[in-house]
Amino acid sequence: MKSIYIKTKIYSGENSLKHLEQFKDTSIWIICDGFLVKNGSLNSVLSFIHSSNKVSIFDEVVPDPPLNVIGKGVAISKQVNPQVIVAYGGGSAIDTAKAIIYFAKEKNFIDKVNFIAIPTTSGTGSEVTSATVITDTETKTKHIIFDDCMLPDEAILDANLTVSVPPVITANTGVDVLTHAVEAYVAKGANVYSDALAEKAVELVMESLIKCYREGDNLEARGKMHEASNIAGMAFNISGLGINHSIAHQIGGRFHVPHGLANALLLTAVIDYNSKDSEILKKYAKLAYKTGMVEKIQTDEFAVEVLKTYIKSIKSIMKMPVNLKECGVDKDEFEKAKAQMSKAAFKDGCTSANPREVSELEIEMILESVY
Repeated sequence: MKSIYIKTKIYSGENSLKHLEQFKDTSIWIICDGFLVKNGSLNSVLSFIHSSNKVSIFDEVVPDPPLNVIGKGVAISKQVNPQVIVAYGGGSAIDTAKAIIYFAKEKNFIDKVNFIAIPTTSGTGSEVTSATVITDTETKTKHIIFDDCMLPDEAILDANLTVSVPPVITANTGVDVLTHAVEAYVAKGANVYSDALAEKAVELVMESLIKCYREGDNLEARGKMHEASNIAGMAFNISGLGINHSIAHQIGGRFHVPHGLANALLLTAVIDYNSKDSEILKKYAKLAYKTGMVEKIQTDEFAVEVLKTYIKSIKSIMKMPVNLKECGVDKDEFEKAKAQMSKAAFKDGCTSANPREVSELEIEMILESVY
């Protein structure tokens, strides 16, 4: 028996932020980073919140959400006692809010809360997933938590919030979307529902990512990337991910490489590893056929080469680093860390969904291939 659970109600398109106008006489807690407060971006949200509401702001979100920030947020949640929690920002803001909700519920600091996610980047799809990634700064490792209590009740997708995203972040988050879709498509938990979502996500990425990179104010392209991110998130929330994310979590935790970029460095290497199984190779090929990258008359092997060429081409167009060395990772530090990173990746929650079995040694070899 399969269970398909899509909980989040989505408000998408022009004027979607108007949904916030419904709240009156409510305790609303906004979780975001300080930059969005200082640059006035948060006013885009506040302008739609009625003055009768009691609004509190937690603006200490940082990249790679660390345990100390989450712990502080959990403590504050008891004081605020929010009826509505709004996570506003990129994946780190939404992941921070999720982790706060998860641990605050464990401690009975909060009970029923309406959780609304408003992403300002098109990348993580976190607004529709039951996962959060947190960082242990002492061990320099990332941990992924899965629990349906963290699934947002509502998500607001307003492409206007993404037009100011710089090209380098557009590139990193955009390839993160692609990685979500590709991994979801071949993951152990994949089914017709996740396949349909992943195929559409890749199609939208192909249509819009380079346009977003070159024309940041192209609202149509930004809207398509926002939708691609959203449905790719739905896809992997159903199917799971794989070792691309397991390893990327360790690269980010150890060397502070942005998550989307870490995924980008690994994507073709992971496809190569998984494609050693002929059935998995066929599935990657099917994705290339379904999204129009190549005609079905070609061989599966050729189709997978086209898929990898597409990935390499968009990374080149967007001037993304091609290996860890180009990301500034010191060789000696990498050599010291790779065994521990491989061990942590092997234990990562995403590894169990990878379509091909993997060992710590094989993970280490993949790591070495991207240095």
